[in-house]
Amino acid sequence: MVAFSLTKISFFAQDITMCLVRNKKTDEFNMAKNKHLTDTERLQIEQWLKDGVSIKQIALKLGKSTSTISREIRSRSIASDKYAPYRIHNRCINRNDCQRHYLCEDKPNCTKRCSSCSFCNQLCEDYQEQFCYKLCDPPYVCNGCEDEYQCVLTKRYYLHRKAHEAYRETLIESRIGANITEDELLTLDNIVSPLIRRGQSVHHIVANNPDQFEVSEKSIYRYIDGGLLNARNIDMPRVCRIKPRKSKPVVHKIDSSCRIGRTYADFLAFSKQSALPVVEIDSVLGRIGGKVLLTMMFKSCDLMLAFIREHNTSQSVIDVFNSLYESLGESCFKSLMPLILADNGSEFSNPKALEFDAHGNRRTRLYYCDPYSSFQKPNVELNHEFIRKVLPKGTSFDDFTQEDISIMMSHINSYSREKLNDKSPFDMFGFLYGYDILEKLSIRKILANDILLKPSLLKK
Repeated sequence: MVAFSLTKISFFAQDITMCLVRNKKTDEFNMAKNKHLTDTERLQIEQWLKDGVSIKQIALKLGKSTSTISREIRSRSIASDKYAPYRIHNRCINRNDCQRHYLCEDKPNCTKRCSSCSFCNQLCEDYQEQFCYKLCDPPYVCNGCEDEYQCVLTKRYYLHRKAHEAYRETLIESRIGANITEDELLTLDNIVSPLIRRGQSVHHIVANNPDQFEVSEKSIYRYIDGGLLNARNIDMPRVCRIKPRKSKPVVHKIDSSCRIGRTYADFLAFSKQSALPVVEIDSVLGRIGGKVLLTMMFKSCDLMLAFIREHNTSQSVIDVFNSLYESLGESCFKSLMPLILADNGSEFSNPKALEFDAHGNRRTRLYYCDPYSSFQKPNVELNHEFIRKVLPKGTSFDDFTQEDISIMMSHINSYSREKLNDKSPFDMFGFLYGYDILEKLSIRKILANDILLKPSLLKK
């Protein structure tokens, strides 16, 4: 009887254990399924942090993983220079032992010790900022800290509004572009484009080369339509016959990671460190599907170059850069275009091919403006007005050659500018870099009274 009871209890305990394990797995599944935090949940996190609730307790209340809440707080907290009232805001690690005086050169009557002067931090060679050790441990922020109003060190706060905005930006950025790297796209282009131009369909190519593709047929069609491959829709007759759906065009980028280290903020930071000349680049469209122009604006002298391209693809931009690199030479190219600022167009989405030559040597640095921020490269945008005087919007560029475009740019660059003290960009560029380079760029001087900025200039 006792043995039977023990056996029964043993089976009962096993059933309870299995139920607990099953429930735990179900809870873990539900947590993983609902891993995205809402704005309301972020507001609750901020309030609980202020009340001193631990990260583990917050995770239990929200039904989330502890690591999820921890990553959320660490990644989306922001630094703050919030001052403590009635405190000397000296953050030097040596402030308690420092005996230095009279570092404030603009204040000859200053008698304060450097340890009690916040202005001396900018002048002292031995200054080292002290960081709060509490920020290395949970909850990783100053929300709810007892020493918040006495601490003079740099603080970090978790604010639900800022956190949710950062989350939305990350979400939007993750959904922009094609999920393929630059090297993978180059390999794909080398396989697909030659076969398409031989009259083969995408389905035929994928079906007969199954081991060489990690993307679907639909993705390949999207890459071709987005101008990421050398093959074009016109090379596929059936695609041209299909009436396109009425939808907004989608701009495809190679990989959103191409912007990492190349944002406008990175551009400003690098520009402060080195006063290098900047070249702004952009595209001028003709009729949809036809030839386009690549424009280059030298900010130092307002000289603008333009190059005709068959299609608005990244490869066409790469070809222009390679041609300039060969004609100008390595040293001249590097001195003229050490920094390049572009927008987020798909034609500029292969930065490595523009920054490095065929041997892997760096020839320039490419940075991107913020999305929908054309004002960050105003010079090239404003100078497009001169091009539109000769080539109004809607004008087809298909009948023009590079020689025609060079003639137009010679007239534009010979035009006197008030901001250049009534000098022309041609004269300013020649003074700074030499007139022999202008000859290599096919830009010549046009007499002031012979300048023509009307469509009749290129009328054939």
